[in-house]
Amino acid sequence: MAVSLTKGGRVSLSKEVPGLSKIKIGLGWDTNTTDTGMAFDLDASLFMLGENNKTTCDLDFIFFNNLKSIDGSVMHQGDNLTGDGDGDDEVIDVDLSKIDLKYHSLAITVTIHDAVTRHQNFGQVRNAFIRVINAVDNKEIVKFELDEDFSAETAVLFGTLYKKDGEWRFKAEGSGFKSGLKGFCDTYGVNA
Repeated sequence: MAVSLTKGGRVSLSKEVPGLSKIKIGLGWDTNTTDTGMAFDLDASLFMLGENNKTTCDLDFIFFNNLKSIDGSVMHQGDNLTGDGDGDDEVIDVDLSKIDLKYHSLAITVTIHDAVTRHQNFGQVRNAFIRVINAVDNKEIVKFELDEDFSAETAVLFGTLYKKDGEWRFKAEGSGFKSGLKGFCDTYGVNA
């Protein structure tokens, strides 16, 4: 049975599934009907971070225009432009055994494309979640459902994968930001 986390909660993936190496990070959401007249386009991204909590180069930013990491450990399955339907809206595959030792954590974010122009924010998004799945048997290991109302935020850090004491762990973040994707790029040292 999967572990259900609340904001700030942590779990050792290595203890939950000994020998775990390949995972899928599934992200999902639904959007409210709004009077903005514009469709929503939410985008999942992953930042591969070094010891200083920064990317080592711009290619450590995995998103719809850069689907694969340099070391081949991370593969974004592509942009879902509508978010329609049930289940995962976007998926990122991670091979933990291939992650270069220079990376200490992976930050998983979701942003609203062109949010300011479209007058959209995460207050108009509901049923948002992140889950980690064992890619070998497709069993869910952990899930975090974001239940906070982000009425002004255009970007949310959903979760972080990090290595500590030789174990891969997951932290449920749920932190909202008003600066969109550019804010994450600035924070993590990507020249966007």
